[in-house]
Amino acid sequence: MEMYIGEGFAGDGVNASHINIMIGPRDGVVGQAFSTSLATPSQGHCPFMVVIKPNVPAKPMTLYVNKAAIAGDLHGNATWGASQAAIAKAVTEALLKGTLPAEAEDEWCIVTANWVNPGCTDLDEVFANNYRACTVAIEAAMEKLPGRQQLQQALPELGNPFYSPK
Repeated sequence: MEMYIGEGFAGDGVNASHINIMIGPRDGVVGQAFSTSLATPSQGHCPFMVVIKPNVPAKPMTLYVNKAAIAGDLHGNATWGASQAAIAKAVTEALLKGTLPAEAEDEWCIVTANWVNPGCTDLDEVFANNYRACTVAIEAAMEKLPGRQQLQQALPELGNPFYSPK
C-alpha cells in the first residue's frame, strides 16, 4: 500500500497558508481516510470535493478539509473560493506535468487539511499562498521529503510562525 504525506507553508500574516496532504490509492488507507472524512463532517468542518469549476472536479479526486471553522462571509469565500481554487490548480497541474503518476488520475485520491485564517483580508493573496503551499506539499509528498540531511540542517533553526524557542 502506498501513501505519500506532505506539508507546505506559504506567505505570512493573516493570509498565510498551511497545508497537510495525503496522497495514495483509493483502495488503500488514503482512500479510507477520504471516504471516512467525506461521510463524517463535524460542526464547523464540512469536507468537500475540490473542483476546477462546478461539475469538473480536480483529478485525482481531492477532498478539502478545513482546519478552521468558517467565521464569516470573507473567510467562507477565502476557504470555499480562493483556497479551493488554489488546491484545484495545484493538484491538476501536478497530474498534468507528471509530478503525480498517470495512474493517480483515476485510481488515487488526495486528502488535504487546509489552514485559512479566519482573519484573512485578501482573497488573491490567500489564493497565491494556498497554491504555493499545496504545490510544495505535493512535491514533498511525492519525493518523500524531508530527508535526513534536511532534518539535521533544520533542527538548529527550530521554530514556526507562532513560536520559536529561545
